[in-house]
Amino acid sequence: MAADDGDPTKFAAIYDTSSPLLSKPSTSSALDSPRRSDPESDPTQFLQISYNFGPRPFKDITFLLLFDLFVFSTFGFGIFSIFHRNTDYGNPSSFTYDLSSSSCVKVSTFESVSNSFWASDPVFEKDLIWTLVVTLVLSAPFCFLLLLLLKHYTKQIVYACLPLFVLFPIFFNLYWFVACTLSSSCSDALPLAYRIFILVFVFLIVGILVWIIVANWHRIELTIQIIGVASDALSENLKLFVVLPFLILGLVVYYAPIVVFLVFARFNGEFVPKEVDGGGGGYFCEWKEDSWVPAYYALAVLTMIWSLAVMVEMQVYVISGAIAQWYFSKDDSLPKKCIRSSLRNAFGQSFGTICLSGILIGVVRVVRAIVDNAREENTQGMVNFVLRCCANALLGAFDYLNKFTINFAAITGESYCTSAKMTYELLRRNLLSAVFVETVSTRILTGIVFVLSAAYAVATWVVLRGVSSLGVDSYLVAILAWLLLTVVLAFFVHVLDNVIDTIYVCYAIDRDKGDVCKQEVHEVYVHLPISRSSRSALIPNALNP
Repeated sequence: MAADDGDPTKFAAIYDTSSPLLSKPSTSSALDSPRRSDPESDPTQFLQISYNFGPRPFKDITFLLLFDLFVFSTFGFGIFSIFHRNTDYGNPSSFTYDLSSSSCVKVSTFESVSNSFWASDPVFEKDLIWTLVVTLVLSAPFCFLLLLLLKHYTKQIVYACLPLFVLFPIFFNLYWFVACTLSSSCSDALPLAYRIFILVFVFLIVGILVWIIVANWHRIELTIQIIGVASDALSENLKLFVVLPFLILGLVVYYAPIVVFLVFARFNGEFVPKEVDGGGGGYFCEWKEDSWVPAYYALAVLTMIWSLAVMVEMQVYVISGAIAQWYFSKDDSLPKKCIRSSLRNAFGQSFGTICLSGILIGVVRVVRAIVDNAREENTQGMVNFVLRCCANALLGAFDYLNKFTINFAAITGESYCTSAKMTYELLRRNLLSAVFVETVSTRILTGIVFVLSAAYAVATWVVLRGVSSLGVDSYLVAILAWLLLTVVLAFFVHVLDNVIDTIYVCYAIDRDKGDVCKQEVHEVYVHLPISRSSRSALIPNALNP
């Protein structure tokens, strides 16, 4: 349904909150019901929400400057540590305690250095390297093939993989139990009671997995539609699979000098006398780092963590910007240089917003790790319990507000705080959830990744057993190949998840304006439940016209 361009008052109306927007949809559209004005906010400030193709002002400049300060300080002190290093580090025998000066002085010594090398199997190294290289080369076409299959045969792929979610863990569980029982070395290292315990434990996990699938069976059809729409959008922006890996490669190149600086920072210090334990007047020379070295370690580690969070948020921003331009292009023609413009905004006017989001996410991850560690240690006391509850409440509130903030900032170019507020108001007015999009889609995609990578690992093991003489080591090579392919495909799922979130925000903007930019998206996203407890009454015929 196209919007009525001749009636501007229609867009200024606010939807009636008495009738849920995500109730059972009609076959034409769900945008015809009028809305009452909301006294708590000025609705006119949200009427023009759309992708900002024009010039954008710089936002959150303070955090941009703060991030630059961290980076320049890390590199500046790192360069200083290289030129200020003590070349005598690692040679304590070259120094002796001098009684006259009460200090350590350098003496001329001749040391014989013996090098030891780890013994390694050349056949294992060769097969491992070739297997990982082939896996890495094949991972790119695997992702592309998976995207095409999800775009055109979503239902077939999902329903074919669902039984394998259960059958593969059962097969591997029984296989290792039988193989370990038949192997004398494995059975000696792992008694029968422990093997049975692990076997039963894995079967319990499989049982929980079956329960999750059965409990969410009513949402499978909706999930298939969501994955299909997201795959179609991602297929229109295939250059993302070139840009996003380069962002990761850029982070690795950026990390390399910092790691070098951390190594050379250890070389800044001197040998100082230390009294032998037990007294007796004896002294020996001990290496002591300069007082600024621990502080530099802390600075460099914080910079690396913040940079990692910035890179992750940068990827989300670039994905959101590209997908939003695809969504709001009504003539079904993708704007030229959409990914380039999204990158320009990310590294330009919105870089401060990304830095702010990165530091917030980094702080939240650290706090969550501390809370989880305290829970594992079973710290007793009412005060600790209250502190954990408050921390969990604050973390939950942050997740609630931060869910779509960067997606919205990539679309509009607004600052972080403004994007968080406007996103919350946008979704609240349209009775959409700021937390829930469709978690089942993520779980199903993760299961598909597990099935494909496990099948590849089995095929790799079969080939290695046929062409190589690795023996038992073939299991290790196959497991490493499985891990590598899982990491690559998990990155693909991460990109697809961000596409789903971005389309959700674009859909909410459409609903708020009374517009329909992508009819196929509205036909699917209108079925999303308002909350996790709500079950959408799906009609298979309506979802599959």
